[in-house]
Amino acid sequence: MIRTAAPADVPLIHTMIRELAEYEKALHEARATQEQLHEALFGERPAAYAHIAEDDATGEPVGFALWFLNFSTWRGVHGIYLEDLYVRPAARGGGHGKALLRELARICVERGYERLEWSVLNWNAPSIAFYESLGAKPQDEWSVYRLTDGALAALGTPAGEAVPVPGAAR
Repeated sequence: MIRTAAPADVPLIHTMIRELAEYEKALHEARATQEQLHEALFGERPAAYAHIAEDDATGEPVGFALWFLNFSTWRGVHGIYLEDLYVRPAARGGGHGKALLRELARICVERGYERLEWSVLNWNAPSIAFYESLGAKPQDEWSVYRLTDGALAALGTPAGEAVPVPGAAR
């Protein structure tokens, strides 16, 4: 069963984000707090949305998808960018990941969105095989670039001002 996340799910989502970060060998980068997630998902102006996968037999939450809208200037419509898709190891192979993706695809079709996109680590062969089995195609001609921390602060600080130290109190 797939359901829309509720505010009471924030601690669960936070825990699963940390589990995903550990799986991706990047737990040290997972700094989001429950408060930040609550604001992003359920604040006055939500920036993201989430769905929870529950085991059909037990009702136990076993996975989640966290996503937000993007926009294609070429197609002239929104799409969904899937930030995180995670199914707990004990529940993998039970159809929960496919059900989460099916729900996001359903939302795209219902709303007239023309893209459902996400990124996957190059070393994550099981996930790549799963996505390709659904008909997803890698976008090999594109590379992802990212500015964070000091580089982001340096580029975003007006010339002549001191560059803020990421994570430091202001």
